[in-house]
Amino acid sequence: MSDPSAVAFLLEASALGSPSVSSMPAPLSTSPSIAPTSDSSAAVSLSSTPVTAYMSDLSAITSQSFSRASSTTTRDPPDFEIVVAHYSEDLTWLKPVVDHCKVYSKGGPKNAPDLCFDVETLKNIGREGHTYFYYIANCYESLKDVTLFTQGRVDDHTDLTALEMKEIALQTKPGQVTTYPHRAMELFNLWHGIPWEKYPCWAKWSSPEGVFKGKNAPKTPAQYFKDFYNNFGHDGPPQSIGFQPGAIFAVRRETIHQHPKALYQQMLEDLFLGEMESIDPETGHYMERFWPAMFRHEEYCCWDPSDVSDTELNDQGQLARGRWHETPQGVEVDVGFTNKS
Repeated sequence: MSDPSAVAFLLEASALGSPSVSSMPAPLSTSPSIAPTSDSSAAVSLSSTPVTAYMSDLSAITSQSFSRASSTTTRDPPDFEIVVAHYSEDLTWLKPVVDHCKVYSKGGPKNAPDLCFDVETLKNIGREGHTYFYYIANCYESLKDVTLFTQGRVDDHTDLTALEMKEIALQTKPGQVTTYPHRAMELFNLWHGIPWEKYPCWAKWSSPEGVFKGKNAPKTPAQYFKDFYNNFGHDGPPQSIGFQPGAIFAVRRETIHQHPKALYQQMLEDLFLGEMESIDPETGHYMERFWPAMFRHEEYCCWDPSDVSDTELNDQGQLARGRWHETPQGVEVDVGFTNKS
């Protein structure tokens, strides 16, 4: 419907004479049903009356204005990729998002994923950490806007579907680490090494005597943290860092690019290649705990008690900074809980 004030203006203008169209104010169109037209549609018919001619011109101008406004305000959804660290897991749960998946499979031909997936085979070393660093080092210049990193199986870490995980990932902000918790954020402070014998709940990775089954790391977590991040400008490692078990998270390209490609290549080599080339290197367990702090140390590092958040939960509904759950020693099952006093 025409704006009455615009009609009045045109009637008045027609009585006074015929000014050029360019001298008229062009109100913005509010009807998206008006189709954009070419400049030729603005031509005035010689048989038109002044009012109908101006109304025709006004329709063409406002329609073009709407088209230009739409082109500047409509945003395409972010480019998105899911990096899957696979061994022998059933990837049926990922089929609804198969077009976004890049699968790195380490299980050999007998465990190959369905042919519908884009698959690259890798040597079975380094756990998911090796897979993630391999991807970043090789795709650093061509990363998507948002990347979701995940293991081949997630139902032991989250009850979300692949589509739900995608929708949550697409909301990730620059600098944010989006995680998919099924329990509270965990606290890590074992900077001198993991005493596996004191944690029966981690017996999956240790012998009955409490000896780590895989390849022992030549350095402590504190040494690696200093080597890679220089303790983010501090004199020593944090009092504690927060992490999500399973290393399932989403980050934006800008967040990955805050570190140079050379750092990811160095971490790939130092943690998972050379003397640490193993199916289950201890460095893989260290890295599982480092991911959030590496990408957002401001939120996931506590340097002293004053850094502990005043609120219990952060904006993702996780335990807030410094309030993370600390795995108790001597228990066979750790269900996770808030460790605040």
